[in-house]
Amino acid sequence: MGALQSYRLRLQRKRWLIRAFRKRRELKTVIDRTSQIRPGDILLFSTQRNEKIRLPYFLNYYREMGINHFLIVDNDSNDGSVDYLADQPDVSLWHTKGSYKRSRFGVDWLNWLQRKYGHGHWTLVVDPDEFFVYPFCDTRPIRALTDWLDASSIKSFSAMLLDMYPKGRIDEQPYRAGQDPVEIATWFDSGNYTISKNHRFGNLWIQGGPRARVFFPDMPQKAPALNKIPLVKWDRRYAYVSSTHMLLPRGLNLVYDEWGGEKASGVLLHTKFLDTFTVKAAEELSRKQHYAASVEYKAYAETLKDNPDLWCKWSEKYINWRQLEILGLMSKGNWA
Repeated sequence: MGALQSYRLRLQRKRWLIRAFRKRRELKTVIDRTSQIRPGDILLFSTQRNEKIRLPYFLNYYREMGINHFLIVDNDSNDGSVDYLADQPDVSLWHTKGSYKRSRFGVDWLNWLQRKYGHGHWTLVVDPDEFFVYPFCDTRPIRALTDWLDASSIKSFSAMLLDMYPKGRIDEQPYRAGQDPVEIATWFDSGNYTISKNHRFGNLWIQGGPRARVFFPDMPQKAPALNKIPLVKWDRRYAYVSSTHMLLPRGLNLVYDEWGGEKASGVLLHTKFLDTFTVKAAEELSRKQHYAASVEYKAYAETLKDNPDLWCKWSEKYINWRQLEILGLMSKGNWA
């Protein structure tokens, strides 16, 4: 990368940090328990809107993994999730009526909170419908992973977003609060993915899966990106650029081996496609708060009218992380 491009990216990172500093005024504290955060704690950051039904399992999943504290932004929910989150002893909560779109889809809000509270900590940024899976997660807590990353001088860890779905109509099996969503959304595409390199930011760009296959069959290039870097040893100088798809400084995006080897990586099990999705998609389409004039939610609304079955004869039923590694969707790298 040339000196001019490097300079421009440094300026852009400073602009994102200044923008996050300004956007902090949109956040109103509901409950602040950040005084409980200790040096070395692993922190989870998230934004949510009307996800109360998902929150019990989401919080318990990550507590059992070893997350020490949750820092959550609520974007004007009206389903009781604010009260539920405020009652959780390991949650700090902020509320905003600000525009999700004008906050760069929540990135500005979380960049600010990570800058203020995440410096020096391993931070995990996920949505309430995303469940982080990493090598040996069935036998080792997340601190085992972050300790190994620290020992290996690795500051960022990637995880491909893997869309999970049920067999049959999306609305066929009702989801109940506290239930593991993978009990319903059990299936995934084991292939059907394309990878390209973003030369400006240095990250890989992954697309495909059922959303490309079903919702964007004629325009796969418009399908949502599946590459994410959710786990980072945070520094107040860092900034996410677009969701967790890429960061600045640019070196944090080099989560792959350009010379043909394999770096350790994980997967985010994405459990969007439950019976709650049809109502959620209609709400988000009417709000028009999502990327590219909500083109993703327009595609959802158009296709969902026919109650599609995302399952196909090439679908794989989820077993565990070892299965995902065998399929080449994640890797333990040289972590033994």
